[in-house]
Amino acid sequence: MSTKIIIITIGVLLILIAILGSKKRKSGKRILNIKIGIPFGVIGVLMMIYGSYSSEFVNYNTQMEQVSIGKKLKIDGPIDAVKVVSPIDKDSVDCRILTMGVYPKSHKRDIWVIIRPTDDRYYPQSDHTNTSYKRDGEWQVVTRFGGDKGEAYDLIVYEADSITSSLFSSTIAKWKEADDYPGLKLEEIPAGAKEVERLVIYTRKNCRGVF
Repeated sequence: MSTKIIIITIGVLLILIAILGSKKRKSGKRILNIKIGIPFGVIGVLMMIYGSYSSEFVNYNTQMEQVSIGKKLKIDGPIDAVKVVSPIDKDSVDCRILTMGVYPKSHKRDIWVIIRPTDDRYYPQSDHTNTSYKRDGEWQVVTRFGGDKGEAYDLIVYEADSITSSLFSSTIAKWKEADDYPGLKLEEIPAGAKEVERLVIYTRKNCRGVF
């Protein structure tokens, strides 16, 4: 259970205590002193508001999320493989970018972008625990960086089968639920993921603590 859900749960309990405590006994006295009940209720409401606004129950962060686009690679000729169009190798990017690419029209496998920062862990990138969006020979996915200014990242593109996609998606969902993103070790990358391209990307801002 994440910290945010615990905060909301405690808020609900405080409100219930305040409501139940306001009831009177047969003797006419309240179960809970009003000087205690009112603060309990106020604190409970504030905790629920805070927990809701900072959690996925109110998804303002996703709605307001702004992404930038790095430099673009010019593609000539027919597309015969999955390829990254933006950013380009050795590009310096903002903390949150849109990674874009192309794929052959006959391509059926899912496309995943995974970043590897200097902690040597692997972080699947996703808008909402799904694969990269594909349509009409083009794909894209929001990619987030959380390190220091100038930190180097491997931006790796994988083709994945359905089993691997499900594993990546469930892993991201668990990380979001726990509000903890430990990354994957190389040996935890499933065999159904095939690396098709790798770029080196640098952050041009301090992105630590942004997400």
